[in-house]
Amino acid sequence: MVRRSGGPGGAGGKNQGQGQGQGQGTGTGDGRGDRRDRRSGPPPQRESRSKLYAEDVVKINRCAKVVKGGKRFSFAAFIVLGDSKGKVGYGKGKAKEVASAIDKAVRDGEKNVKPYPILNGTIPHEVLGAFGSSKVRLIPASAGTGVIAGRSVRAVLEKAGVHDILTKAYGNHNPVNLIRATLDALSRLRTREHIQQLRGVEL
Repeated sequence: MVRRSGGPGGAGGKNQGQGQGQGQGTGTGDGRGDRRDRRSGPPPQRESRSKLYAEDVVKINRCAKVVKGGKRFSFAAFIVLGDSKGKVGYGKGKAKEVASAIDKAVRDGEKNVKPYPILNGTIPHEVLGAFGSSKVRLIPASAGTGVIAGRSVRAVLEKAGVHDILTKAYGNHNPVNLIRATLDALSRLRTREHIQQLRGVEL
């Protein structure tokens, strides 16, 4: 006598498994398709913490301190503030949470905002700024050129209201050093009126 493989229950279980698989694959709702659609959209815009200036978070560092019970983490935030009308500044803050570190950096940056001479969306002349082992050269450009710069230098120039400029970074490419070198270069800018006042002659 030959035994039959499986049985009425086995075939039914197989059909039931196929039905469940098809139902899960074709179902709609909170599936992967919805998550993919959400990811394809633009990221949400974070509200500025400063009431006077627009801010840009350039870098966030995490520091870990090893203690008896484990590790304690702290965060340092570096931001650039500006009104896109010639005023720009830099701030840093450190706290146990990222949000608190950014808030401290914003308050520190508002104290360091200074005006710089920006003419027709560019700078009046070529200038070289330095901080530590980092150097940044700023070169004026014609209208339509855009801001040709890296992320750190671009953040400072855009917040200052520069729309057309060429830049070149030398030496160390640490983001914090590049920001300070860019601010040093902007501080060396002089307009025709300022030179006339210094020399006492008409140019």
